[in-house]
Amino acid sequence: MPIIFFSMQLLAFVLIYPFLWVVSILPHRLFYGLSDFACFFIYRVFGYRRKVVQENLNLVFPEKSKNEINRIEKDFYKHLCDTFLEMVKTMNLSKESVAKKYQIVNPEVLLEIEKERSIIILCAHYANWEWNVSINNYVHSKGYAVYQKVNNSYFDNFIRKVRARWNTTLITQAQTAKTVIKNFRNNVRATYGMVSDQSPQAHRAHYWTDFMGITVPIFNGGEILARKTGLATVFLKVSKVKRGHYKAEFIPIALNSKETKEHEITNTFLRLTEKQIREKPEYYLWTHKRWKHRDKKAAAFADVN
Repeated sequence: MPIIFFSMQLLAFVLIYPFLWVVSILPHRLFYGLSDFACFFIYRVFGYRRKVVQENLNLVFPEKSKNEINRIEKDFYKHLCDTFLEMVKTMNLSKESVAKKYQIVNPEVLLEIEKERSIIILCAHYANWEWNVSINNYVHSKGYAVYQKVNNSYFDNFIRKVRARWNTTLITQAQTAKTVIKNFRNNVRATYGMVSDQSPQAHRAHYWTDFMGITVPIFNGGEILARKTGLATVFLKVSKVKRGHYKAEFIPIALNSKETKEHEITNTFLRLTEKQIREKPEYYLWTHKRWKHRDKKAAAFADVN
């Protein structure tokens, strides 16, 4: 049975990989033309998670009209398809090319901090989080990115190799704490990238607070590790300049996280993320059920702020 399973994984990889490779080298006009074509089917024909998107938008923006919600929804799906294809484009995207498409406006912030200590970069599922790993092309310390392991082992190995071109080592959420603490004890200077706006399981959540005006469980593993080891914490704000082009800005949260109060780092991250979402909501990942636990009694699971 395991042999058949891995054979099917290999077959899927062999069949899909050539198509993805061709997509990754398409010129700009054809590339985003394909994105528009895919968007028509995903949004109009199949309605991928459209109910979830509408529920999320109406939940967090009760003050917006139906026309405004519809406009955000439509623009979101167009951006979602762009993001997926830009993920594919990473296969053949050089350091020079990604530097033009994903511009970091103040790399000196990280370069200055890493002289003294390791850094945890907190970001959200906003704009293009896939190209965030290119940050490691600028820093001198060892770069790590926390990621969701792909079930197909062949694609998972492929993704690891692609990220390695940008000086990034991928680690799973389960490996994160062990990696951070080991590097800290061995005096290994490192930069860790974490997407921290996902929804933890309610029974495992240690902290509940408002996000976009709604009380939900909050993932605060980055803060816990930072405060335990005294790492610096930095927020990564990514903006979409135009189609296929982004700019990233580093906003320091704490230079020595041990000196912060409990939940201070997480709350600052949430407020910065909210501000980013409200400015251009169409670039947030609305297909996730981020507020699915809102109706549960937080007090039954964890402390509430």
